[in-house]
Amino acid sequence: MQKPYFGRLLTAMVTPFNADDSINCQAAADFAEWLLDHEVDALVVEGSTGEAATMDFDEKVAILKAIKERVGGRAPIIVGAGTNCTKTTLELVHAFEEVGVDGLLVVGPYYNKPTQEGYYQHFAAVAKSTKLPIIVYNVPGRTGSNIEPATIARLAEDFSNIVAVKEAAGSVAQTAELYRVLPERISIYSGDDNLVLPFMSVGACGLISVVGNLGGHLVQQIMRAYTEGRVEEAAKLNRDLVPLAKTMFCESNPIPIKYAVTKVTGIDVGKPRLPLTPLMEADAVKVDALLRHYGLEQA
Repeated sequence: MQKPYFGRLLTAMVTPFNADDSINCQAAADFAEWLLDHEVDALVVEGSTGEAATMDFDEKVAILKAIKERVGGRAPIIVGAGTNCTKTTLELVHAFEEVGVDGLLVVGPYYNKPTQEGYYQHFAAVAKSTKLPIIVYNVPGRTGSNIEPATIARLAEDFSNIVAVKEAAGSVAQTAELYRVLPERISIYSGDDNLVLPFMSVGACGLISVVGNLGGHLVQQIMRAYTEGRVEEAAKLNRDLVPLAKTMFCESNPIPIKYAVTKVTGIDVGKPRLPLTPLMEADAVKVDALLRHYGLEQA
């Protein structure tokens, strides 16, 4: 099995909305194509950055179809199928299978705060229901509880279609423990741009990125330098990226990145949906200054 399973850089792409708050399938397809033209190895559609929590079932299928029709076959398309209800998650999985995706990103059920056995049973139900490869997504800051490495190791042992982990607990120690307990075949992806280098030092092999929405080169160069043994260069490149990565979280994701994407690409991805609000003016000034500093403003 190849590793990293879906490539080194997966971008968690934003979801474009029209001015009337409806989904913009044309812009989504345009943006997917832009990303693949800018050093992104694979697309993650309808994840946290894609505002999946505010999209209904039909919208999720429609925008996925538009992206699949435009760029399907060029790179893996992974879709966020996680909800806080196992039954609803399975319904999404089956719908996405019919569209023809390449993989699933399944977040730990949020709000419910399952036990570790509950996490195991949830992911086991998903794995049994599909042959698609699955990325287990651990993000305690959004879900309210942590999927422990031992639980993920148990799932990886029992289900061959669990192929990767997106680790976004923010802990280098937990990532090191994942690398220790997981089978060698499992790809560990950092879920935080500003932690990709320390995570790689303890066993991660790639990144599921927010900053990648502005161009894959911004983080590809860090990972490339590290894997080629140019560790000091990787550290300097990472140092240079940290201000941009931090600023993309100056307000709740994806508020800043959506603002920045429109500026950088010229593709209007619209405003976030409520309960998220547009980027505040003071933060927009900060983002604009950083985009100029990094030479990212559209010519």
